[in-house]
Amino acid sequence: MICDASIQTFMLTHWVRDRSRGERIPLEFAVKRMSRDTAELFGLLDRGTVEVGKKADLNVIDTAALRLCPPEMIFDLPAGGKRFMQRARGYRATIVSGEVTMEHDEPTGALPGRLVRGARS
Repeated sequence: MICDASIQTFMLTHWVRDRSRGERIPLEFAVKRMSRDTAELFGLLDRGTVEVGKKADLNVIDTAALRLCPPEMIFDLPAGGKRFMQRARGYRATIVSGEVTMEHDEPTGALPGRLVRGARS
């Protein structure tokens, strides 16, 4: 089984912070790849950078404390459906549309987001 939801945290812990063989990836490069470059790839041109007029969702990360927790199966879908989850620690805050949605690795209950669709041709 695989849980790709943890790929960003793995990128920051292994490739940016902890890699011991070969060069590490610079933090700024990794963040750019996971934010602006990915947004542009999917045609989401209103996000991925912090600048006036853009949607600037932010993560405040304690890179020294960042870690992945062991994967777990949780049963929170309709009719008792299950899904694979891998939580992370070290995210001090996640801010979406100006509202703090996660604080010290725990949800705040704020859900300001909406379904996002890429550019249509």
